[in-house]
Amino acid sequence: MDEITDPWYSINWFLPATWNGFTWENPIFLYLLIAVPFLFLVRWLVRFYFNQKLPVALVKSEVKTSPATWLRFIPETIFALALSFILIALARPQRTNEKVEQWSEGIDIMLAVDISQSMQIEDFIPNRLEAAKNVARDFIAGRVQDRIGIVVFSGDAFSLAPLTTDYTLLNTYLNDISFDMIESRGTAIGSAMAVVTNRMRESESKSKVCILLSDGDNTAGNIDPITAAELAAAYNIKIYTIIVGKEGMVPFGKDYFGRPNMVENTIDETTMRKIANIGSGQFFRVTDNEALKVVFERINEYEKAEIKETRFKDTSDFYYIYLRWALICFILWIFLKSSFMANLLQD
Repeated sequence: MDEITDPWYSINWFLPATWNGFTWENPIFLYLLIAVPFLFLVRWLVRFYFNQKLPVALVKSEVKTSPATWLRFIPETIFALALSFILIALARPQRTNEKVEQWSEGIDIMLAVDISQSMQIEDFIPNRLEAAKNVARDFIAGRVQDRIGIVVFSGDAFSLAPLTTDYTLLNTYLNDISFDMIESRGTAIGSAMAVVTNRMRESESKSKVCILLSDGDNTAGNIDPITAAELAAAYNIKIYTIIVGKEGMVPFGKDYFGRPNMVENTIDETTMRKIANIGSGQFFRVTDNEALKVVFERINEYEKAEIKETRFKDTSDFYYIYLRWALICFILWIFLKSSFMANLLQD
């Protein structure tokens, strides 16, 4: 909120833009402003009808009106302004600058992504790997102060990104993921889990989560997936496993005429189910882009960290501005009340 630096006598204090920026501690007094002109109208009527009047006989030619007769309303107007400024001051105009700080203990999350050749199959749009990268970006965008890392694997596994809260950097790493990052072929699920555990074993976070995404069986690596899952569970790492892909004939590349090549695809869920069970997580099977997106959204809801807020309020009062104007008007009214303006002939 912009700080007001105008002096108290500035006309800006009476502009609608300034009043719209105020919050009012006692707004009831603002409604009483409507009664001020009626109060003085009643006062004038009482004086007009009940004040003593002296009959004076004048011929019509001698009865003249003068603009000076309007001067008698000046003291009344000044007094009405003084009363109005007092009501404004009592309404307590304020400006509040509120600052909100959000923080949470955060969660450590490792994404283990399969980049084996079978992830090029196009039963997802444009293929399995690109679909996984797209939902991973959305998942990262929905996190707050969580440390996230990335492990990629095919015939071997390595840590692509350490645990970090630099989500821009993570998106850069996701963009760089490709099928040729690892030369050895196959699907080393056990090796991937071992790398995840190595990255998270020294973490002091109260919640550690691994999201393992693959489309096949463990066909490579020197570590048994079940053993690797048990090791991860020993470090309190919760494991969600996701199998992507359809069974049966699926498109894989194109032939000479640009038509999709259809290949046979089989999926064994047993190992991935066991890994999720050991890791106290859940197993998911998805067959299209929308289902994959829904799964990541569900995991996102499951693993929400408690976000705490600290609010700071800096309130500035401006009632004194209008009290000064009320005091000036009141002193001016006392002066004018004793002057010739208050002694002019009344109607």
